[in-house]
Order: sequence, then C-alpha cells, then structure tokens
Amino acid sequence: MLNYRNTTFFKSASNIDQCPVYKGKEVAFAGRSNVGKSSALNALTGINKLARTSKTPGRTQLINYFQVDINKFLVDLPGYGYAKVSTTVKNQWQKDMSFYLEHRLELSGLVLLTDIRHEFKPFDEMMLNWCVSANLPLHILLTKADKLKPSAARKELQQLQNRLAKYDLISMQLFSSTKKQGIEQLAERLNQLLS
Repeated sequence: MLNYRNTTFFKSASNIDQCPVYKGKEVAFAGRSNVGKSSALNALTGINKLARTSKTPGRTQLINYFQVDINKFLVDLPGYGYAKVSTTVKNQWQKDMSFYLEHRLELSGLVLLTDIRHEFKPFDEMMLNWCVSANLPLHILLTKADKLKPSAARKELQQLQNRLAKYDLISMQLFSSTKKQGIEQLAERLNQLLS
C-alpha cells in the first residue's frame, strides 16, 4: 500500500522530451481545464497546495511530476478546453499527448477526470480512444459528484458503466474533492496501477 500523504513535487516538464527517465511506474491525470485535476490530486494526498489550483481554467500548462515512492509517480498533464491558449499550442499538446500515451514506457495507467454533470466532450472521447488503442488501463473519475443528488450521481455512473462495459481495462467511480468522496477508492486503484 502506498502512502499518498508522503507525495512530494518532483519535476515540471514543458514537453515530453523533458520527462524523467527511470525504471518505475507512473499514472497520469488528464482532464479538461475545469474538471478539478489539481483539486483531486490535493484531496488524494491531503496536501492542499501540492498541485496548484486556480479559478482561471487551464493554468496547468506543464507536465508536473509528483513522487509517491521510489520510482512511483503521479503525473498532472496539461488541461485544455477552456484554457486561453493558441491553436498552435493546443495542436502541439495533442501531438505530445498522443506520443506520451502510446510510447511512454513508464506509463502504467491514466486517470481521466470528467464533470459528472456533463456528457463526454471530444477531449474525453479522444483520451478514451487513445487508451483503448494503446491497451492502457483507464480509470475515470466522475468529478463534482456532490453537485448531484446521490441517486442521480449513481444513475450517471451506471449509464457510463453500461456504455463502456465491453472494455476490460476501463474502471470508473464517483468523486468529489470538496466532500472528500471516493478518495479511498481512487487510492486503491492507483495502488493496483503502480504495483
């Protein structure tokens, strides 16, 4: 069992070439700019300022590495969608992410965060398809679950489970950073992916 409360900032990379090379495992966190990636990482680790949060969507424009244990890392990927960045930057990001997901040897899984109140956006579908084509385990966090009534949240989860049931490597759960909902379940899944 990994102790996520011992997680520390390790390194920022502005492109794939700057990612650290090591013999270990990493799980990347991806999501559109306003789904709460940084908040989820902070809730998981219990460290409020580990990952920078902002009211301005898209502040994470670097690949940020956080060390959980020796040769075990969580990676906060840039979130685009609402971010005020140029089309050129977005296109380069898509190219980099495609290469990262398909060729990064240390990558053992991806956590995709998506707002439970909205249908999958093209970004979410793109990440899902990349993981399927790369045969990469994917864990989906339906964030902001506290914004719906429990029965409505469970219904959304069930619908997504039904839709993606044919994929063995995809798992999913409800999550709320503010209510600390789903943290233990997320930690359990990360333990499996990083073991």
